[in-house]
Formats: sequence, C-alpha cells, structure tokens
Amino acid sequence: MQNLVFASSSSVYGNAKELPMHEDRTIPKPYSPYGVTKLAAENLVSLYHTNYSLPTVSCRFFTVYGPRQRPDMAFHRFITAGLHDKPITIYGSGEQTRDFTFVSDIIDGLIKAQTITNGEIFNLGGGNRVTLNKALETLQRVMGKNLKLQHDDFQQGDVKNTLASTEKASHILDWTPSMSLEEGLGNEYEWLRKLQK
Repeated sequence: MQNLVFASSSSVYGNAKELPMHEDRTIPKPYSPYGVTKLAAENLVSLYHTNYSLPTVSCRFFTVYGPRQRPDMAFHRFITAGLHDKPITIYGSGEQTRDFTFVSDIIDGLIKAQTITNGEIFNLGGGNRVTLNKALETLQRVMGKNLKLQHDDFQQGDVKNTLASTEKASHILDWTPSMSLEEGLGNEYEWLRKLQK
C-alpha cells in the first residue's frame, strides 16, 4: 500500500497567540474558510489512518513561493506588476509577518516525509519570517527598481503572523530549509522575467 502524503497549510493554526507554531502544542483554530477545509482534510486523513491503517503523513506548508507559483499568489502578482510598472495593492499596514518557504525546500520536505507512515504531522517553514514591507524591500532590491505601492483595508481572514517550529521535521525527517528569501525571490523574478519577455 502506498503512503498518503497530504499537503496541508499553516492556515490551520489561525491567529496563534504564541509563536512559533508547534504541531503538538499549538491548538489549530482556523481563521479563514481555507484553513477550515485544510484542517477538515487533516482530520479525514487521521481518521483513515486510525480506522483503516492507511499509511499517512500530513505536512503543513508555510507561505510557499518560487518559480511556477500560481498567478493569483502574492509574489507572482507583485513581480508581474513590477515588470509592467503597475501598482501593487498592500492590504493593511504591511506589518503582518509571514514565514516564507521556497518551493524546492517544500519538495525536499515532501520527499523525506513520504517515508513516514504513522499519521504524523510536520510543519514545513522556511525560517524567513519577515514583515510584508520588508519582503517588498527585498523584492525591490532583487528587481533593481522601486515598486508602486498602494494600501487598502486589511482583508478578512488574513492572520497577523506566522512562524513555523521546524524542530520536529529537523529531528525526525532530517529536514532543514536552505533557501534565503532574497535568493528565492531572485529565482522567481528571473523565471517570471523570462516568461513574460
């Protein structure tokens, strides 16, 4: 029987009061419909493991970015807007923080997680927790230009901060993220720049 590896999300934690977020200590309390669906799916995965001995593992992703990112996701939208000198909308003050994780680090974590069959849950976070404002400063440095920023109201369901505890993944999976935010954004920028020529 093949192992089921479920792609979950840090959104299951919601607006956690304490950081970092721990798989076994932070009580999941989703703050968005997306987070609710991810937690429900995690519970289904757990149910099938417990009741039918299905070999499973769940990985909670923290703000994944990089080449081939969906067009509706933040960095893809920001870079595309910058390439075409269009404004970028920032929701709220921009002081909300995220633990950004490069896609290749996620893939490495998934490959290592597929050896786990006992229903464990792992955080996969990049260790790049910065404010959105700082991330945009990094992106401007990578792109070599000032971006046109405009602010709008804070979005409902958007949490203030995320930060993964990756101690469990490090200990059990021997997994550690390796990509810095600046290098990762450079990779995504180069991919999009070539794609949009």
